[in-house]
Amino acid sequence: MTTTTAVAPLTTEDAELLVATARRAAEEAGVTVSVTVLDAGGHLLAFRRDDRAVLISGETSTRKAYTALQLNAPTADLVDAVQPGGLFHTLPTALDRPLLFIAGGVPVRRDGRLIGAVGVGGGAPEQDHGFATAAVAALA
Repeated sequence: MTTTTAVAPLTTEDAELLVATARRAAEEAGVTVSVTVLDAGGHLLAFRRDDRAVLISGETSTRKAYTALQLNAPTADLVDAVQPGGLFHTLPTALDRPLLFIAGGVPVRRDGRLIGAVGVGGGAPEQDHGFATAAVAALA
């Protein structure tokens, strides 16, 4: 008999904490961002776009989260993989939804299992990555 341990899914409360933490980190840095949180199935759990943010930042944050979720890795770690000769060079055109290989998407894990992803868009890629990483650390 095999025993499987259940892992709690990403909840709306978790998602709200992720958004609030990323937003707070961005505000402390003087940056206006959009934040997207997806559950393990790629469904939108939370989203926030500040009225001062560039309109495209909402789509950017969503695609960053989707990329981190689909490839189960921070988008910052995947940039080289899509360059010519990289592991995922042809992947962005192979999927129904385009991926975005710019830092700012981070998978969310619980007990070592993927339960969702957070994406941040609006700042410099390195800033967005820091805001997303800070958000994920708040769940620990």
